[in-house]
Amino acid sequence: MENAATFSGVRPRRSFSAGAFFAPSDLSDLALVQTLASFSRDLVTSHSSPVTSFPLQRKNARSLVLRVRVLLSLFEFLVDSRSPAGLPSSAKVCLKELYILIYRSRHLLDYCSEGSRLLVLLQNPQISANFHDLNQDVATILDVLPIGGLGLGSDLREQVQLLQRQARLSKLYVDPEDELLRLQVVSFLDEFGGGRTPARGNLEFALINRLGIKDAQTCRSEIDFLEEQIFNNDEDAAVGPSVLGGVIALTRYCRFLLFDLAEESRGLKSRAPPKKIGDVSVTIPKDFCCPISLDLMQDPVIISTGQTYDRSSISQWIEEGHNTCPSSGQILAHTQLIPNKALRTLISQWCAAQRIHYEPAVGSDALDENVAAASSSRAAIEANRATSGILVGKLVNGSEDEITTIVKELRLLAKNGDVNRACIGEQGAIPLLQKLLSSSNPKIQENSVTAMLNLSILDKNKTIIMEEEGCLRSVIGVLRNASTMEARENAAATLFSLSSAHNLKRRIVDEPNAVEALSELLRNGSVRGKKDAVAALFNLSTDPECCVDLMESGAIWSLVQALATEEISEEASGALALLVRQRTVAEIVGRDDVAVKSLVTLMKRGSPKSKENAVATLHEICKNGGGLTRKIAKTPAVRRLIQTLLLTGTKRARRKAASLVKMCQRSEMAVSTGGEHAMRQNSSFAGGDVSVSVAVSVL
Repeated sequence: MENAATFSGVRPRRSFSAGAFFAPSDLSDLALVQTLASFSRDLVTSHSSPVTSFPLQRKNARSLVLRVRVLLSLFEFLVDSRSPAGLPSSAKVCLKELYILIYRSRHLLDYCSEGSRLLVLLQNPQISANFHDLNQDVATILDVLPIGGLGLGSDLREQVQLLQRQARLSKLYVDPEDELLRLQVVSFLDEFGGGRTPARGNLEFALINRLGIKDAQTCRSEIDFLEEQIFNNDEDAAVGPSVLGGVIALTRYCRFLLFDLAEESRGLKSRAPPKKIGDVSVTIPKDFCCPISLDLMQDPVIISTGQTYDRSSISQWIEEGHNTCPSSGQILAHTQLIPNKALRTLISQWCAAQRIHYEPAVGSDALDENVAAASSSRAAIEANRATSGILVGKLVNGSEDEITTIVKELRLLAKNGDVNRACIGEQGAIPLLQKLLSSSNPKIQENSVTAMLNLSILDKNKTIIMEEEGCLRSVIGVLRNASTMEARENAAATLFSLSSAHNLKRRIVDEPNAVEALSELLRNGSVRGKKDAVAALFNLSTDPECCVDLMESGAIWSLVQALATEEISEEASGALALLVRQRTVAEIVGRDDVAVKSLVTLMKRGSPKSKENAVATLHEICKNGGGLTRKIAKTPAVRRLIQTLLLTGTKRARRKAASLVKMCQRSEMAVSTGGEHAMRQNSSFAGGDVSVSVAVSVL
C-alpha cells in the first residue's frame, strides 16, 4: 500500500504503474475532504508549469493538472461551505475513489517530471495510455458523483459538469514529436548494433535540445536510474533489459562525447570546501536518513521487502541473526542488498547543494551483475567499445581534472562484463593506468588500481598486465605505500586475481616485496584488506614451488596470527594446510607452540570449514613434521576435539581426524617402554576414548 511518503521530495523509486493504491479507512469524512484538498493543491502547485517541468508528455500532463485544478475547487468548496458529514453516502464513496485517483495522478506526474527522461521516453505509448486511463476514471467517478446533492454554486457546478464531459470524450493522445524522438533513440541503438556510430549532431539534438540532458552529471543520474530499473524489471515490463542495457551504453557514450568533464570537475572544486554534517546546522530530509540509525545514508541499499537502509546498519541487523525487515516486520525472502543508486545520486546532489561532505560508496553486488547481463546486446557492446575508446584517448593527454573522472569511469566500465574488459585492454588502457598507479592524487591512484583489478578478471588482460614492464611492481607499490586503505585493499585483490592463473604464481612470488607486502596487510590491514591478502596468499600457496619463499618472507607467521581473526580464519587455515605439506614448513609450524595452540582453538571454536582445515593442518604436521606427532598428541584438548570431529565434522574432517588418531597411536606405541599393555593404560589415544575401526585413505 502506498502512503503519504510518495508526496515527499524524493523521486519515485518504482514503475509508474507499480503498486496498489487504497483510500485510508481511518479518516473521518471531514479529514478525508481536507486531505483531498491538500493533496490536490500540492499537485497543482508542484506541476503548475508543464512546459518547464515536463520535457515529455507535456499535453497529457497539462490536461491532467487542469482537471485536478477543477477537482481542487470542488474539495475546497466542501471544506469551506459545509460539514462533509452531511454528504450523501454515494458522495463519500466517490470521494474515496477520487483520493485514489489523485494519488495515482501525482505518482504518474512525478514519474514523468522527476524520473529518468530516457526511461519515460522509451515507455511513451504506455505512459500515454496511463494518462488516458486517468481521464476515463475521472469521467466514471463524476458520472456517479451526486453533483446535485452537494449544493454547488452555478459556476462550480458548470466547471464540474464540463470536466465530466471533457473526460468522457477524451481520447488516447500519443504526442507525435515524443514518438518520433523515441524512434530516433531506437535508431541510435540500431546504428550501434550495425557497427556504425550515430552522428554527433543527432545525438546532441535528441539529448540536449529535446530531453534537456545538458551536462555530464545529468547523464550520470540517467544511467543510475536505468541501471536500477534493470534490477527491478519484470517479465511484463514495457522495456526489456537488453534495450535498457543498450540505452545505458548509449547514454554513457554521450556523456563523454558531448560534455566537458574537466569543466564539471572544476565547477565542483571551485565551490566552498565541503563541511561535515556535524559542523553545520541543517535539517536532513527524512527520506535521506536510515530508518535504523536515523543518520544520513552513505550507502543506501534495498532489501527484499523493498525498504531502503544504510548498508552498514542493515548489515549489522542481519549479522545479529534477524531475518525480518526492521520497519515492516516482514520476513526477508533473501539477505541480498541491492544498491539504491538513484537515491544515492539524490543524496549526493543535496549534499553538494548544502556544501556538505559526502562520499557515496561505489556499488557492486547483484545490480552490477544484472547490468552486465543486460549490456550484452550488440548495440550495448559497440556503444561501450566506442566509449572506452573515447576514455582511453582522453587518458593520454587529459588534464588532472579529466583524468580523475576518466579513471573512475574506466573502473566502472571494466566492472561490468568481459566484453568491456576486453575492449579496454585492447585499446591500450593498461600501460596508461600503470603510469597512474604512482600518482600523488589519492583518487586517481585508488581508481587506477581498482580499474586494473577489474581488468585483471579477464585472463587475456592478466597476461597483458604481467608482460607490461613495471606493471606488477607498480601494483605492489600501491599495496605497500598507498595513502588510502581502499587502494591497498584493491592492490591485494589484484594480486589475488592475477594469482588465480597457475603460471603466474611463481612470477608474483619472485617479484621483490610482493609476499612481504601481502603479509603486512594481513597483519595490520582492515578486515577487507586482510581478506584480500589471505586470499592472495592462499592462491600462491597452492603452488608447491612457492611454499619455501612464503615461509622465508614471513607469510607463514602472518597466517598463524590470522587464525585468531574469525572473518579470515577459514582462508588462513586453508593456506596453512597446503603449506605444511612441505616438510620444512611442517617442522617449523609444528614446533611453534603458538601455532599449534591456535589450530587447536580453531578446532574448538571455528566454523565447520575452519575445523576441517585445522585438523588437516595438524594431520600434515604429523605426516611431514618429523617426530612432531607425539607433541600434537600431548597437546591439551586434542583428544576430545578429535573425538568430536569424528562424530560431527565434515566428511574430509572426519577422514583427517581418523588418520591423525592412527598416527598418534603409532607414535605412542613406538616410544612406549612398557609395551602394548602400558601404552593402553597410559595413552589417551589407545585407552579406548578415541577409537578408529574403519579403513582410512589419506588425501
